[in-house]
Amino acid sequence: MSDLAQMPSLAPHAPETRGRSLFSLAMRRFRRNRAAIAGSIVLVLVALFSFVGPLFSDHAYDQVFPSYVSVPPSLSPRPGAETLQGAMESAVQRARVRLESFTVEGHSFTATLGADQPIDPRTTRYIDRANEFDDTTVKETQEDGRKLIVEGRVTREYFPFGTDSNGRDLLVRVMLGGQISIAVGVLASLVSLGIGVVYGATAGYLGGRIDNVMMRFVEILYSLPFVFLVVLLVVFFGRSFILIFLVIGAVEWLDMARIVRGQTLALKRREFVGAAESLGLSDWQIIRRHIIPNTIGPVVVFVTVIVPKVILLESFLSFLGLGVQAPLTSWGALIAEGANNIQSAPWLLIFPSIFFVVTLFALNFVGDGLRDALDPRDR
Repeated sequence: MSDLAQMPSLAPHAPETRGRSLFSLAMRRFRRNRAAIAGSIVLVLVALFSFVGPLFSDHAYDQVFPSYVSVPPSLSPRPGAETLQGAMESAVQRARVRLESFTVEGHSFTATLGADQPIDPRTTRYIDRANEFDDTTVKETQEDGRKLIVEGRVTREYFPFGTDSNGRDLLVRVMLGGQISIAVGVLASLVSLGIGVVYGATAGYLGGRIDNVMMRFVEILYSLPFVFLVVLLVVFFGRSFILIFLVIGAVEWLDMARIVRGQTLALKRREFVGAAESLGLSDWQIIRRHIIPNTIGPVVVFVTVIVPKVILLESFLSFLGLGVQAPLTSWGALIAEGANNIQSAPWLLIFPSIFFVVTLFALNFVGDGLRDALDPRDR
């Protein structure tokens, strides 16, 4: 009997089961939504384009190319071979000398300059000032200095998105606009999310006179003109990038508060809230643990709508001179500028609009996916 007791048990062990958290279940449902995954990938690509793209560009966002004003988009390098002759003639004309010959071989050029008087060797500065040429040096002097043979390098630039009316690379401008628009949209949405959710959940759960007073305060803020509020804050705190998303977020939380309040009024009558009250939880504990988590679905969807709305509000402020100022820009400011030049330079409107619309659709797909994944009824 003792030998049997010492023998190991031959009964199979029960398989170990691991519980899954609500977050892991929500992420599993989110990954099954192909549209939401595609939207997330698009948002990541747009963010990489906006924030990482400028690191690989040779042009600065405020760099002006006087020779390439309102140039249409092209994958070919500029200048073309047919325009180099005219560019050199314009450069030597400003130097008040004659262009007697001009040849181009690959990325190098050779030009012969002539004049009735001896030519100052510093005349090559006029050639270097043109965007097409650089590193111009005097190779040979003839006829007692009245003829110079100069050589230099042909500078070729790429403008896949074209240039604007000031000669700035639109590709880099769209990247910079994406940085500011995405930053303002996300930060302002977070401000409105933080204020609106807490305010609306508190008003809806407490109810009674407190709810009445809190919502009357919201209606008073609704009655204030948005532009007047912005001007007032700019006068007191000065114009800054941080003020832009603070002002927009301080206004957009009103809609968020009303939505969360409506959800809270429906949730406060549910059985789990009554069970939490019977356990002796305080009002703030019930709001934080039960009310706010169950309003995440509609809130997330509303946040995805706020972001493009905030981008448009930011462009409106920039148009009034209260937002982003030149040479900084945003997608909204680029779209407004492109709308004014739609007949002469339609690419100024097309490219920023494409990025804005793509970002809008991606946010909507991600919002729908998060709503379905975080819906308490699907848990």
